Amino acid sequence: MTFLTGFLFIAGLALLILGAEWLVRGASRIAAWAGISPLVIGLTVVAFGTSAPELAINVQSALAGQPDIAIGNVVGSNIANVLLILGLSAAISPLMVQQQVVRQDVPIMIGVSIVTFLFALNGLISTFEGFLLFGALIFYTWFLIRQSRTESKEVELEYEQEFAPHERKSVLGWVVNLSLVVLGLGLLILGARWMVDSAVEVAKWLGVDELVIGLTVVAVGTSLPELATSVMAAIKGERDIAVGNVVGSNIFNLLSVLGLSAIIVPVGIPVSEAAIRFDLPVMIAVALTSFPIFFTGGQIYRWEGFLFLGYYVAYTAYLILNATHHNALPVFNNVMAWFVLPLTGLTLVISLWYEFRVRRRA
Repeated sequence: MTFLTGFLFIAGLALLILGAEWLVRGASRIAAWAGISPLVIGLTVVAFGTSAPELAINVQSALAGQPDIAIGNVVGSNIANVLLILGLSAAISPLMVQQQVVRQDVPIMIGVSIVTFLFALNGLISTFEGFLLFGALIFYTWFLIRQSRTESKEVELEYEQEFAPHERKSVLGWVVNLSLVVLGLGLLILGARWMVDSAVEVAKWLGVDELVIGLTVVAVGTSLPELATSVMAAIKGERDIAVGNVVGSNIFNLLSVLGLSAIIVPVGIPVSEAAIRFDLPVMIAVALTSFPIFFTGGQIYRWEGFLFLGYYVAYTAYLILNATHHNALPVFNNVMAWFVLPLTGLTLVISLWYEFRVRRRA
């Protein structure tokens, strides 16, 4: 790997993050000045914006003939969003989920993950299936806007503090914010091109599949806007935003990012056997694991956050050990299968049982 490849990868990642930041900032202010409520902005505009790096990477990699990076980016981002980002946010501050939309979105996230897996079983997410996913996105956005009207005043105030504009409308303001949107899109396109090209070179240099690079380095890199948004929201005590950002982003990744990628490429997006056998099921398992945690009082405790982080470390370790055919892989698999997973399942069952007893007494 040359110095230029490493530089382009880091520079591409920086452009993606900066482009997403400018896009979200400009679009949020324009939407607010157009009379859209801060709650709807947070649920739609910001969720779209934080998923913009994934979209840029996927379109670029799909057009460049690197479908493994495209699939790995979406699947890896969804896994990282729950295990890494939500886990880190909960480890910083326990997350009390009061927002009705978020609690309804968790089953939607699980359902969309399963549908995506079913679409991929034949080894291809076709153009028609891409249109189905994107059509579902339009319905989902309408659903969010409709459901936002039933949210509590407390949740509305939380979003207003974060996304309401702090300056008055002006001609200069409109020009600046429109410029931020245009420049943000330009940086996303350029950053995606640099990052995809360099990611392919990194995969060749390490001797691993492009899918592994997409699932790890590219996925974490494109998830940095979600990481920054959720962690800062957790630090500020805006816990609904921290959780809603992650769940909403996962749904947008599948419906928007993967859907549009399959539409743009005439033949659709090929899905490797490795992704079908392991990574897509892991994505579904992660989504299913989050359901009882949201159910237990609508709260994600610190220990659950650390549990998520531990699982992300284990998942990444497995990918590295498997890609390098390391001798420690059989031992690692046995420890996970016979100790870690059963212990986690038992812990979650006990938590659900305890929560059920508390609710019965109440």
